[in-house]
Amino acid sequence: MSASFWSDAERHLIRYSGAGGGFVPEIIERAEGSFVITADGRRLLDFTSGQMSAILGHSHPAVVATVQRGIASLDHLFSGMLSRPVVDLARRLAGTLPAPLSKVLLLTTGAESNEAAIRMAKLVTGRHEIVSFARSWHGMTQAAASATYSHGRKGYGPAAVGNFAIPAPNTYRPDFTAADGTLDWRRQLDYAFDLIDAQSVGSLAACIIEPILSSGGVLELPPGYLAALRDKCHERGMLLILDEAQTGLCRTGDWYAFQRDGVVPDILTLSKTLGAGLPLAAVVTSPEIEQIAHERGFLFFTTHVADPLPAAVGNTVLDVLSEDRLDRRAAELGELLQKGLLALAERHQVVGDVRGRGLLAGLELVLDRDTKQGGDELGTAVTRRCLDLGLHLNVVQMPGMGGVFRIAPPLTSSEQELALGLEILDQALAEVAPGFVS
Repeated sequence: MSASFWSDAERHLIRYSGAGGGFVPEIIERAEGSFVITADGRRLLDFTSGQMSAILGHSHPAVVATVQRGIASLDHLFSGMLSRPVVDLARRLAGTLPAPLSKVLLLTTGAESNEAAIRMAKLVTGRHEIVSFARSWHGMTQAAASATYSHGRKGYGPAAVGNFAIPAPNTYRPDFTAADGTLDWRRQLDYAFDLIDAQSVGSLAACIIEPILSSGGVLELPPGYLAALRDKCHERGMLLILDEAQTGLCRTGDWYAFQRDGVVPDILTLSKTLGAGLPLAAVVTSPEIEQIAHERGFLFFTTHVADPLPAAVGNTVLDVLSEDRLDRRAAELGELLQKGLLALAERHQVVGDVRGRGLLAGLELVLDRDTKQGGDELGTAVTRRCLDLGLHLNVVQMPGMGGVFRIAPPLTSSEQELALGLEILDQALAEVAPGFVS
């Protein structure tokens, strides 16, 4: 049966992970809590929360109950119809956010929410130019893909006109340095917007960024950066869009990552964590921006906009996050995770850097700590060995970045599960690293 499965997969599936990617060589039969279970009964500890989404773990009882009720009573509607779960979720989301973020559009994926946010920003400002980070990932649809620079730009023809990249602030690999060798992010940001001003045709509409770049290597914005970026945007009449697909809803120890900086975006996009693994996303903005968009005929009428079943799941996710105080839980577990990863760095010279916030952590592998030579192949080998030992990890591989593990366990993880993941990673590094470094 296994041979038949893989034969059918090879014969009939379109491969969608790029030239360097592929399918995990396991048949997954079911998932529960922090584990996925293979066809041969192996339990794999899921250190990526599915696609960085299942913040409540897999098959959470409250989510299962909501889906069972909803599928039997109210699943999908004509997109112009409203239901109680949709209005309730919009109201409750607004209640978790600072003013003036109170107007909500419910969609399905992160790419779709970013597409809608960019479309809204262009309509409201009457402009078309979009700025994003050089290591960004915002999705695979047209406007979102045009604002994505970490992967997938070559071979598809022209991106949307007026898209510009600025350097991402990487404190481990600084390009603009202060006298002490640390990243001079203010000078970097000034330089970036000097280039934007030189290239712009006078039609800057918005800047879309992640507070922590995930696919970009788990790069956290230095304190003060987000406020300075907001000011750069507003000075030019641009809107600031924050993509909190992976950082929103308690993963970083706060309900939203932007709270650390006290910066309220003009438009916020959510996905992944909002549905806890099910397809649900949101665009949130101010009444003023929504009013202008409406007056100018804002159109984003899709098949699954404001669907009741995903909205009901979203309400359940908010229930669990609030009742179980998972923001605090993520902060506490995040401290344990960081402590464990730093201990690995002390034991293994191939660990170049540990970074992140809450339960979104990055561990960067290098072949040489002094030169910071990237460890792409090492990262792949460690990932493979971890899988053999029962741990699923996600490694980012980009030229010049080395292998960066994106570690994002469910917020419902136990301390014992974190310890197990760290133990397996420790063993994999000990077994694999000597073959790559002398």
